[in-house]
Amino acid sequence: MRSDQSFKGRQFTAEVILWAVRWYLMFPVSYRDLELMLADRGVELAHTTVFRWVQTYAPEIEKRLRPHLRLSNGSWRVDETYVRVKGRWNYLYRAVDSRGQTIEFLLSAKRDADAAKRFFRKALGQPHTVNPRTITVDKIPAYPCATAEMKADDELWHFARQRQCKHLYNIVEQDHRRIKRLVRPGLGFGGFHTARRTLAGYEAMAMIRKGQVQKVGGRDIRTQATFVAELFQVAA
Repeated sequence: MRSDQSFKGRQFTAEVILWAVRWYLMFPVSYRDLELMLADRGVELAHTTVFRWVQTYAPEIEKRLRPHLRLSNGSWRVDETYVRVKGRWNYLYRAVDSRGQTIEFLLSAKRDADAAKRFFRKALGQPHTVNPRTITVDKIPAYPCATAEMKADDELWHFARQRQCKHLYNIVEQDHRRIKRLVRPGLGFGGFHTARRTLAGYEAMAMIRKGQVQKVGGRDIRTQATFVAELFQVAA
C-alpha cells in the first residue's frame, strides 16, 4: 500500500509518526514523556517534533475519520467544559447521544447563544448525525435562545424537545473526564489553534475507542491502529 503525500519530506517513516500521534492522543502523557518512550524504542527525536506531528496529523485523522462513523441517535446530551488556553479559560462544547457516542465538539472563546448555534450547526452538518428528537442541556439560558432561533430559521427540527434532566445529563458530564485527563499533563494549551487541533485528535481517537467506527471494535487496539494507518494509505 502506497502512502499519500502527507508524509513527504519527513525524516521519520509514516508508521513511526502515526504511532507517536496515536499514543499521544490516546493516553495522558506529555510531549516529553513521549520523547522518552520513543527513545526507549530506538527513535531519537525532540519533543517539539512530536508536537509538530500532532498539530499536523491530529486534525487530519479527525477529518478522514468522519465518513466511517456509525450513525448516532437523536437523543442528544449537550454540555460545555472548561479548557485553559494561553492562561485563560475557554469553553469546549460537547455532545454525546444516549449511548455515549460522540456527536460533536467545538472550542469557543465565549459561552453564548451565538456559540451554541455554531455548535449545533457544526453537529447537524456531520454525516453521522441526525436531527435531534430531544436535546438535554443544563440551565444556561443560551441554549433555549439558540434552539428557538434555529427552529425559526428551519435549521432545527420544529418538534425537537429541549429538556433539563440531571439523570440523563450525567452521561456527557462523565464523558468530559476523559478530555480533562488527557489535557492535564500539558497544563493547558499555548494558543487557540493549537488547542483546536489537539482536541480534534483527542475526540477522534475517543470515537474510535468507543467503537463508533464501522467494523472496528472499541477494544481492538491493533485493528484501530490498522484503521488509522489505512486512513493515510499506510501499511500498519
